[in-house]
Amino acid sequence: MIIPRVPVQHRRLLPDRRLTGPTPWVIAILMMLTLLAAAAGIGLARSANAIGDAIAGRVTVQIVTANPVARAAQAAALRRRAAGEPYVRAARAVEPDELLATLGQWFGSEGGDDPVLKSLPLPALVDIDFVGGGDRAGQMVRLRALVAAEAPGARIIPHAEWLGPVARLIRSLAWVAGGLVLLMIAASAAVVIMTARAALGTHYATIEMLHLIGATDRQIARLFQRRIAIDTAYGIALGSAVAAAILLLIGWQWSGVTAGLAATASLGPAGWALLLALPLLAIALAALTARQTLLAALKKIL
Repeated sequence: MIIPRVPVQHRRLLPDRRLTGPTPWVIAILMMLTLLAAAAGIGLARSANAIGDAIAGRVTVQIVTANPVARAAQAAALRRRAAGEPYVRAARAVEPDELLATLGQWFGSEGGDDPVLKSLPLPALVDIDFVGGGDRAGQMVRLRALVAAEAPGARIIPHAEWLGPVARLIRSLAWVAGGLVLLMIAASAAVVIMTARAALGTHYATIEMLHLIGATDRQIARLFQRRIAIDTAYGIALGSAVAAAILLLIGWQWSGVTAGLAATASLGPAGWALLLALPLLAIALAALTARQTLLAALKKIL
């Protein structure tokens, strides 16, 4: 039982004040930071997985033939041939207007209407997605042969070459966030241990009296465990409420992000379930830690 039942007359042996000592406030701060770090780790991990899945089987073929008519013809022929191959899931030619609009965002031209941009010899691009679960090396070999036949001199750019390091960096940050969660859980356990030992020292005379009237170590431990578990639960509830408010505020602002790498970061149902379970697990861990600490300390008293 997380918070053991203790008779009312026994509870009066210990002061029953709420949120008066430092323990609930320290636990609240640690719980808030734990939930925020856990949410960041989950979001980063899901983002890294989404990026990895998106780039694992996608390549872009860049056709740089000088003649614009020949360049467009090669791009159209390559798209048709690639779409008919069994190892290709989808093939799409990037429209010139789309390419100009993308470049216009970098050069400060709305919608790519800058005549300077339109005068540039832009390459033709064809995005190709491979069928999932296939032999990537074999698929690349067959695609290179197809590109050599339809668009000689074209360049094949695997997305994993330039987005792979980004996904690895995001995954590393997720591991760092997970490490911070473990460190803060250890810090919370240390706070509970120090609180339990301080409570025994403060109420040493009460413990001696209880021993004299025949109380066992387990009965005394349950009395102190209840007090520590309640204080810890108050702190965890407070920290969880603040963390929930922060996450809801961030989620509301994040809902407006619809493009880029940030759009791939989300908690998902499993992530929210884990965040909801963390406070309950923290209360159980605090109660168990307090009980083991109290029993070990009471054995030394006798």
